[in-house]
Amino acid sequence: MKKESFFSKRLQDVSYAIREFVPIAKEVEKTKKVVYLNIGDPLKYDFKTPDYIKEALVKAVRNDKNFYADSQGVLELREAIAERENKNNVSITPDDVLVTMGISEGIMAVFASLLNPGDEVLLPGPAYPLYIDASKFFGAKFITYKCDENLGWQPDIEDLQAKVSEKTKLIVVINPNNPTGSLYEKSTLKKIVDIAAQFDVPIVSDEIYDQIVYEGETTPLASISDDVTVIGLNGFSKLHLVTGWRMGYIYIKSPDEELKNQIYQTILKYLMFRLSAHTPSQFALAEVLRGEQKHVEELVKKLKERRDYVYRRIEEIDGLSAVLPKGAFYIFPKIETKGAWKDDKEFSLKLLKEMGVFVVYGSGFDPTYGKDHFRMVFLPPVEMLEEAMDRIEKFLKKHSG
Repeated sequence: MKKESFFSKRLQDVSYAIREFVPIAKEVEKTKKVVYLNIGDPLKYDFKTPDYIKEALVKAVRNDKNFYADSQGVLELREAIAERENKNNVSITPDDVLVTMGISEGIMAVFASLLNPGDEVLLPGPAYPLYIDASKFFGAKFITYKCDENLGWQPDIEDLQAKVSEKTKLIVVINPNNPTGSLYEKSTLKKIVDIAAQFDVPIVSDEIYDQIVYEGETTPLASISDDVTVIGLNGFSKLHLVTGWRMGYIYIKSPDEELKNQIYQTILKYLMFRLSAHTPSQFALAEVLRGEQKHVEELVKKLKERRDYVYRRIEEIDGLSAVLPKGAFYIFPKIETKGAWKDDKEFSLKLLKEMGVFVVYGSGFDPTYGKDHFRMVFLPPVEMLEEAMDRIEKFLKKHSG
């Protein structure tokens, strides 16, 4: 058997930019300290899972909640999720909710259930890379609609509408956005809903950072879309500081009850393959969702201070510019100057090898609207961010011009 025919073709054209340079970073670590600014995991820095959340998990284990759960998730958690979303003016029931192993599994479950080869998916440009790669994996074509950096990375509605075709299966919205940190205006979201209604296309609304907001507030898309099918994606990893628990969820809201049930049952069929999500975590997070969640205010306060520091430093460095993020914990600087690199990927690779600063190249989030940028997290303490920004500034001075 020829080696080239032995492996699945599904993975030949996919990559995950956020972790792509990890093996290189491990090599660099042999000679210098690496500042990791590539991955959105608060627990890799000075954030810790709150004790009351850990205690809820221990309680679930001690109460023997260690069995296989229903594939759609335990009822207690689905009820708590529905209560949370109803408070956000999203009218759903527990029977509209499916619990997933993180939002990543949610994306794969939705795409596996709804996409066929030849379908088109409209993604924000730039977008979280898994949406791009999952589209490829299932044989669909991803098309990015422009998000305008000059307008705070708001979606360009005219560009979005122009790219809808008879092959468009889904419109994806990520708000607050990863990688740009932008928070979409309510008026913009309403226009997206109008387009989806006009062409009868469901919307996938990724709202994982909906409570990590520094100015303004998140508008859940399903709260303003009574005549459009919305598949909501959310989770617990970031806000509740339990990234390793791998807990997320999908909900479906639709004016077409039959279509909603078909989507639900198809996704459930996919989720049955892995039996269930982690059972003790589900019971623990059901309890947490119904509690005070008193850690959230301090989390957002600390992140805002770090955001402000990084943004100020970027604006002071010749050769960089950035839009102030209003949500999430990412910033997406533009590389304004030309230097000893051919593109943003080589810029990021050289920065890692020479200075030990690990950022993610912007074209990994979209080759069109992400190029000439890089994404970095502002999760670390200010002293670590200061070290990283000093190294970036030194690198640009060395190579620019």
